[in-house]
Amino acid sequence: MNKQRKADLLLVMVTAFWGASYFLTDLCLETMPPLCLNAFRFLVAFAVLGTVYCRKLRRISRKTWRYALLIGASLVMVYGCYVYGIMHTSISNAGFICALPVIFTPLLELVVLRKLPSRRFALALVICTVGLGLMTLNETFRPALGDIICMGTAFFYAVDLLLTDRAVRDSEVDPLQLGVLQLGVVGVIMLILTLTLEQPHLPADGKTWGAALFLAVFCTGIAFVIQAVQQQYTTASHVGLIFTLEPLFSAMVAYFFAHEVLGLRGYIGAALMMLSLVLMEVDIVAIIKQKLTKKP
Repeated sequence: MNKQRKADLLLVMVTAFWGASYFLTDLCLETMPPLCLNAFRFLVAFAVLGTVYCRKLRRISRKTWRYALLIGASLVMVYGCYVYGIMHTSISNAGFICALPVIFTPLLELVVLRKLPSRRFALALVICTVGLGLMTLNETFRPALGDIICMGTAFFYAVDLLLTDRAVRDSEVDPLQLGVLQLGVVGVIMLILTLTLEQPHLPADGKTWGAALFLAVFCTGIAFVIQAVQQQYTTASHVGLIFTLEPLFSAMVAYFFAHEVLGLRGYIGAALMMLSLVLMEVDIVAIIKQKLTKKP
């Protein structure tokens, strides 16, 4: 297995964690304010990983600090837009719009880096977008203030992907240190925000503690470190497309734990999203040509 394939598979696992986070977040928000939950989530993740990798955090380059601050700030915008956007629109609209980094990432690459996407990726992008829409949009979709705010989530996450892609390819930046430090940046900023705007408090019961700790350790700490370390072996566009599987994993968790069932359109959308991932990972046209030109 080549490094890019391995990186893509690990990022699919990260996406599964984030898909599960919707159900866990819903549990936590029953007793915790949203910004408080974000602060808890990122600070605990930073504390755990900072303890595990304390020896590797002793010497940190200026560039690593600089990128950690930039990426951390973009993640604050991502989670801030998501929280306030979802307050003014439907869950299905927010689910679709917040997954649009797959659209913004290649567009930003085109504008900033003058990098054209490949035809195969463009095809996978179209199929994935159609599938995502079938899974998450309903017949009453109407643009609203919340929809516009959620567009900020998608935009700033695309910015995060491009910043991370640029950072991990810099020889002066340590990807592991970057992955840990950005968690601390987000946690501190979120803590300041929750102390200013909310009445923060710790989880109220065992169920909330369990959900919040899983969010912190697996959905935040491990997930963001894997992203920072593994993204150097793949591309920002690949990462953006993989992350569109998040609604699929979210639907699976909701089916098994919340007993939510997708309609026919939703299952068709999920199948199209899986097809787009296969198209991205496997050059089917090249394989067919190879089979046709291969002599018996």
